[in-house]
Amino acid sequence: MAAGIPARRTPGSRTRPGLDAERVVDAAVAIADAEGLPALTLARLAAELGVRTPSLYHHVDGLDGAHRAVALRGMRDLGTALRDAAIGRSGPGALTALADAYRAYALAHPGAYAATQRAPTADDAELRAAAERTTEVVFAVVRHWERDDEELVHLVRAVRSALHGFVALESGGGFGLPAPREASFARLVGIQLAGLEARAAGGAVD
Repeated sequence: MAAGIPARRTPGSRTRPGLDAERVVDAAVAIADAEGLPALTLARLAAELGVRTPSLYHHVDGLDGAHRAVALRGMRDLGTALRDAAIGRSGPGALTALADAYRAYALAHPGAYAATQRAPTADDAELRAAAERTTEVVFAVVRHWERDDEELVHLVRAVRSALHGFVALESGGGFGLPAPREASFARLVGIQLAGLEARAAGGAVD
C-alpha cells in the first residue's frame, strides 16, 4: 500500500490478485489524462481494473483518496520534470527549459496536471512535501534574478501564474486563433525573462 494513502477494509471485499496501489494509481492517472479529472470515479476506476468497487478501498480511501493519489503522482512527476530540465542551467536558459518542461507535462498529462492544483491540507505532510519540492525548483531558477526572499516569492508567483494560465487555456481549448501556440508560449516566456532582466538591472517599476 502506498504511504500516505490510508486503506479501508470493506466486509466481504477481496483484492484481485496482482492488484496493488501502484496499479490503481496508474489506472487513475490514465483515466484522468484521457477523459479529464472529473471522469475519475470509483465506478470508472473499478471497471478499468476489472474489479468490484469495494476492492479499491484496500488501496485508496474512497474517491477523495483516488484524486489525492493522482495529485501526489502529478506533483512528484512535474517536480522531477522541472528539476531535470533546469539542472546544469542557470538564468534565461534555466527558465526557458523549465517553462518548456512545465508546458510539456501539462499537455501530456492534463488530468494529473489538473490534480496538482489541489491545495494540500495542513495535515497532509506527504502532499505538501511533494508540492514544495516542485516550487523549490522554480525558486532556485528565479533566484538568479532576485535575492530578497520576500520579493522572490512575488516573482515566483508571477512566473507560475503566467505558465499555469497559458497551459490551462491551451489544455481547455481556449486558443482558437490559427497562430502557432508554440510561438505564443515562447513570447510569454520572453516577456517573463525581459521583466526579470529589467528588475535585475534596476529597471523595475513598483
